Amino acid sequence: MATRPRAEAVRPDGAGLFWRYWTASTISRLGSQVTTVALPLIAVVVLHASAFEVGLLTGASFVAWLLIGLPAGVLVQRLPLRGLQVAMDLLRAAAVASVPLAAAFGALRMPQLVAVALVVGLANVVFDVGNSAFLPAVVPKEQLTSRNSLDSASHAATDLAGPSLGGVLVQLLGGAAAMLLDVVSYLASAALLRSLPRGERTPGPRAGGAGMREQIREGWRFVARHPLIRPCVASATAVNFVCGAQMALTPVFLVRTLDAPAAAVGALMATSGLGSLLGAALTPRVVSRLGGAGAVRWGAAAAAAFAVLLPLAGSGWATLVFAVGNAGFSGGVVIFSIVTRTHRQTHTPPELLPRVMATVRFVSWGAIPVGALAAGAAASAWGTRTALLAFALACVAAPAILLASPVRRVRELA
Repeated sequence: MATRPRAEAVRPDGAGLFWRYWTASTISRLGSQVTTVALPLIAVVVLHASAFEVGLLTGASFVAWLLIGLPAGVLVQRLPLRGLQVAMDLLRAAAVASVPLAAAFGALRMPQLVAVALVVGLANVVFDVGNSAFLPAVVPKEQLTSRNSLDSASHAATDLAGPSLGGVLVQLLGGAAAMLLDVVSYLASAALLRSLPRGERTPGPRAGGAGMREQIREGWRFVARHPLIRPCVASATAVNFVCGAQMALTPVFLVRTLDAPAAAVGALMATSGLGSLLGAALTPRVVSRLGGAGAVRWGAAAAAAFAVLLPLAGSGWATLVFAVGNAGFSGGVVIFSIVTRTHRQTHTPPELLPRVMATVRFVSWGAIPVGALAAGAAASAWGTRTALLAFALACVAAPAILLASPVRRVRELA
């Protein structure tokens, strides 16, 4: 049986590999965050989409975790990581480029936006699972928490800069033209990844024996039977259900309820990056003081508390209430995510890691499109503000799950 996932083998220049890979991922994510603002703004402002249609668009971005989330772990383990990641970058670049192209010919319609979101989402699944398998292969165990914190801090920085930049570009150039930055970012990422060494291939788990279905089951059983990973995944699922609802409702709430211009929408959405950056910076200190399990519990509780502020926001200076709630919610989620991700990476057998990570994301990230569609339906029935409040209250399920599990009784996730 293999002792390491079928990714790039560990090399003496592992730090150099990490930094090149990190740079590629960061550039790619910056462009993606511009699209995170541009795509729903195109739907709301240009195509006059309803709240349910925006929910459908958000759901299409994440439904891929339900469609291919489980087999993605096996694919990453079987295929060369470098070539797979480059292919996913090129696929995303082509899909996003179709939007400004269609807009230039006056042919852009809502079904195309949904299709683009779906294709990009499918590529994101494979790319993200590959990322999760790469880090433990080049970073020593004792550095995983700091590297995961750096990774989350980098994501937070792009979450902060990307939406703000996206909002300004949408207001100055229009939504379709702003998405060209995302195309460039994917091409730059592909070029950087292409410069990485091919790496040695290692035999997959039970090569020639277990098929894809059995390999998927092995990852599923490990997650379902682990006393600490299982409740953490359940709690993450509750959080992501609320995240999906917020992503669907926020553009509609800011544009139609608070009457915010595109640049302000980008800035307000970017406050999640500010909170994530603060959460990532504080995670090592929080873990040192509270322990891993304590950090997870308090992170989930903080996210639930700050989520309630979002629907209480108003126009003008009262939008600061939304900014504080958005930043606090994201900060709590990031602390929770860093600690649970590090725990999975250090307590999962290496040959199971890609499948375990894929299983976790299939379950937890699969809740995002469900939350987005439910939010669209709720907003159509009750109004956007009431729907935001309902989903904020639902976030209480996340800390409640942890307090009802063995995570409540331990200091460390060990």
